Amino acid sequence: MSADVILVLNAGSSSIKFALFDTTRKPVPREPFWSGKVDGITTPQATVTESGAPEQPLPLPAEQPYHAALQHIRSRVTARLGMHRLRAVAHRVVHGGTRYFAPVRVDAAVLADLRSYIPLAPLHQPYALEAIEALLNLHPDLPQFACFDTGFHRTMPRVEQMLPLSRSAWDQGLRRYGFHGLSYEYLSIALPEHHGDAARGRTLAAHLGSGASLCALQGLKSVATTMGFSALDGLMMGTRCGALDPGAVIYLMQVQKLSLEQVAHTLYHESGLLGVSGVSSDPRVLLQHEDDANVRDALALYVRRIVREAGALAAVLGGLDMLAFTAGIGEHNPVIRSRVCAGLAFLGVELDEAANTASAPVISSAASCVKVVVEPTNEEWIAAVEADTLM
Repeated sequence: MSADVILVLNAGSSSIKFALFDTTRKPVPREPFWSGKVDGITTPQATVTESGAPEQPLPLPAEQPYHAALQHIRSRVTARLGMHRLRAVAHRVVHGGTRYFAPVRVDAAVLADLRSYIPLAPLHQPYALEAIEALLNLHPDLPQFACFDTGFHRTMPRVEQMLPLSRSAWDQGLRRYGFHGLSYEYLSIALPEHHGDAARGRTLAAHLGSGASLCALQGLKSVATTMGFSALDGLMMGTRCGALDPGAVIYLMQVQKLSLEQVAHTLYHESGLLGVSGVSSDPRVLLQHEDDANVRDALALYVRRIVREAGALAAVLGGLDMLAFTAGIGEHNPVIRSRVCAGLAFLGVELDEAANTASAPVISSAASCVKVVVEPTNEEWIAAVEADTLM
């Protein structure tokens, strides 16, 4: 039996996730009937994974590897569609600036607007827009929708959006936007389903992946988050620095004579866990090398920054009822979760170590004052539902 489907593309700087959702069924199923991921696009070790199949190497050309990866995905999607009808394509787009918060159908004018936000999200924005442009050229009548990571944080109070700069800076769009919005939007749906009214109170969501942020939720709405004007802010990440004294940037340029481009590369690609450890951006790798002092420093700083920011957001919330871990590290790394929770013991956080080791849905002990949960995120489903609603 044929079905109407929506393709979701979640494009990052070196990977593209793709998924097909059956929109004939209502509500749209949360699990795609087919999905996959091309990873390591900018490296010689690129791979592709599809539903039910083992990871395979995917040789990509040195020039325009991203374009080649998109071509591969298009060919696989076409083969997988069969008799199904592709209704639309939904894209996770990191930044909507001051103009776009709700999902929007993309045409040439909208695409031009979104390009102006590339400097605000250089690791993600260009690649999502490349995918959109390629499909617009090939299939101009195929509806494409941009779903924005910044949109969920529109509910933050004005004081959380402001930067301590001149009023003219606000007027020019310099403000705290927040990111990982599709992930937090999914949690705002899934947490009350699984944990009832506890999730509707003072909840802190921790999206810990190669990029990382925290979001304070009150009544399932964003009231504060650690990422601000750009995806560089807040927590220490895999290769990104997180919050940094602006004086350090001035020093790098004035004293060490780094160019603007060199500084940007340093902060986005050579900092965070990779920069401090000198070994890897992946905590799984670093935890195997803790005999190295630099690795110990990197992990200690990573956890400390999470604990420090969590304490600040708990203060904004006036306390904490629930702590939810999500994304790659948050969902799958019990050691990092354990260390973070140990640092939050002053809030009444207490883990059940056996449940944590098993990455159970609830990992706090019965005596814990804060319910600690692990909730897998589902950004692709959120994008599919948003696009389906607009069709």
